[in-house]
Amino acid sequence: MDIFSGILGGFAASLSLANLLYCFIGVFIGTLIGVLPGIGPVGTISLLLPATFHVEPVSAIIMLAGIYYGAMYGGSTTSILVNIPGEAASVVTCLDGYQMARKGRAGAALGISAFGSFIAGTLGVIGLMFLALPLAKLALKFGPPEYFSLMCVGLTILTYLARGSMLKALSMALVGLLLSFVGIDAITGLPRFTMDVVPLMDGIGLVPIAMGIFGIAEVLINLEEVLRREVFETKIKGLFPNREEWKRSKGSILRGTIIGFFLGVLPGGGAAISSFISYGVEKKLSRYPEKFGTGVIEGVAGPESANNAAVGGAFIPLFTLGIPANVVMAVLLGALMIHGMIPGPMLLRDHPQIFWGTVTSMYMGNAFLLLLNLPLIGIWVKILKVPYRILFPLIILFCLIGAYSLNSNTFDILVMLIFGLAGYLMRKFGYEGAPLLLAYVLGPMMEQALRQSLLISYGSFTIFFTRPISAVALGLAIAMIASYFFPFFKKRRLTVEEETG
Repeated sequence: MDIFSGILGGFAASLSLANLLYCFIGVFIGTLIGVLPGIGPVGTISLLLPATFHVEPVSAIIMLAGIYYGAMYGGSTTSILVNIPGEAASVVTCLDGYQMARKGRAGAALGISAFGSFIAGTLGVIGLMFLALPLAKLALKFGPPEYFSLMCVGLTILTYLARGSMLKALSMALVGLLLSFVGIDAITGLPRFTMDVVPLMDGIGLVPIAMGIFGIAEVLINLEEVLRREVFETKIKGLFPNREEWKRSKGSILRGTIIGFFLGVLPGGGAAISSFISYGVEKKLSRYPEKFGTGVIEGVAGPESANNAAVGGAFIPLFTLGIPANVVMAVLLGALMIHGMIPGPMLLRDHPQIFWGTVTSMYMGNAFLLLLNLPLIGIWVKILKVPYRILFPLIILFCLIGAYSLNSNTFDILVMLIFGLAGYLMRKFGYEGAPLLLAYVLGPMMEQALRQSLLISYGSFTIFFTRPISAVALGLAIAMIASYFFPFFKKRRLTVEEETG
């Protein structure tokens, strides 16, 4: 299937009434989650995953993807009006967005955020459409050694870019790998790490783990903090930036789109890092860098464009290689597998409607988001005033219902609560959940690729170093781990943490 016939087939699928409805529901929930600081897109997608089991796969992925890029839009609202980022990728928007609001330019800040997000999101989708197919054809030449090495690189980059200690991030990745081994061994048929607990014979469910670490733990952390949400009282008017502001923002939007898209492709890159790098680039190129942080519109346009473009880029390794670039993509990978599809180069051949339907739905999704974010800002402001004492019990209730609905089994609720407590303790002691969840999702595929490689080489590990792509990938992973133990690189990494933390 060539690109243009794929696009036509994708629009035929995504423009159906049912899929338009699922797209709208996804972006609406995503915007709402972005506006409300707390659970985030990972926990929301995990929470709603059981609700998609009886839905057509293409509709399910369209809705779940909409939640992800919808959250990028919604996060800017709280950053600008409340100075609290609704989503990690919107942290840097607080710097200039809130200051613009204090100067009476909240409307312009929200407007450029919405328009920049729309432009970047649309260009990111175009890039996804035209780059995915060539990469998928290239990926068909990959064998088990290449896949194993690429997954190692993905995990290593994620741990290398973790905000806290790299050793802590690596330890979390190892825990995730160990958890993925629980259950029946696919080759020997023998139980592993089940401790004679019958429900563990099928392994530990992805959804209870994700909801526990990113849902329950988030609520527990927020309950012990005194969060004050004072919405800046100002009349939100002039949502269309003036001509001078557009002139200053055009280059920022374009640069943010390019930075976000290509960093989104890289494992561990993601929307948050893209937005920080975009802000740094804009400040470096500006004729008045000293004004950044005082309400400069470029400081809103660039980062907001970068975090939305990163979403399109993140889908490329997921769909073409079957390797998630971040923790949200890891949950989407799990969703695809639950619906009986294996992401990778064969997905475009065997299930083209999934790929093209999801990609083309993003055009409508971005248009929906533009329509939602500009006229409904007043409603989002009112939602921001919902007390946490009402919000958090509802989140826990939905988590409990979601965990139980997986298999109608109370064991999944127990698993979710255990991981919720574990996630709370991890956050308290500076351990991140993202490496654990990503390693858990990649674990079975890494094990399969490792075993297949060793069968091909008759048990020799040299196969990973004699094949060029595999050797380069493993060399990169080893270099990143080794760099942590060298003082110069460790010092540079700590500097990056201070700038982005």
